[in-house]
Amino acid sequence: MIILGIDPGYAIVGYGVVQYERNQFTHIRHGAITTPAGVALHLRLKEIYDDMLTLLDTFRPDAVAVEELFFNTNITTGIQVGHARGVILLACAQRGITPAEYTPSQVKQSVVGYGKAEKKQVMEMTRMMLKLNRMPRPDDAADALALAICHGHAAGSQLVKNRLQQFEIRGEQ
Repeated sequence: MIILGIDPGYAIVGYGVVQYERNQFTHIRHGAITTPAGVALHLRLKEIYDDMLTLLDTFRPDAVAVEELFFNTNITTGIQVGHARGVILLACAQRGITPAEYTPSQVKQSVVGYGKAEKKQVMEMTRMMLKLNRMPRPDDAADALALAICHGHAAGSQLVKNRLQQFEIRGEQ
């Protein structure tokens, strides 16, 4: 399964692409969509949308994992990130993909095993799980890779659950 993880933003959108097979992750690519400061928001959103379509067309992921919106103290930034997240979701819809959404604590729990892990811990575990020589940069891309890993774990758990249910339906136990 090819998984595209997306860490939404309006200045930087992190992305990470991994392959998940038999409980193993393989790094494919990571990077960021960047938009220049000082450009009108609607133009930045168009750039994010266009670049998202390019990512979806290039990697043809089986799944997309997007971080849920998390408001800190700056409501204006949160609203702008919400706009960017909206065009990301729209790009997925345009390509017929229903994205999975995860909170930061779900990602931390999945990658580190502790929902309140520090960012450095998540980044280091992501690096180790993907067998990378150095920390993925920018941080937004590392976050996106962690989202992809989180989805791999969640999807893998769902596959196991579905298989167990199939055995129960057939009467096999």
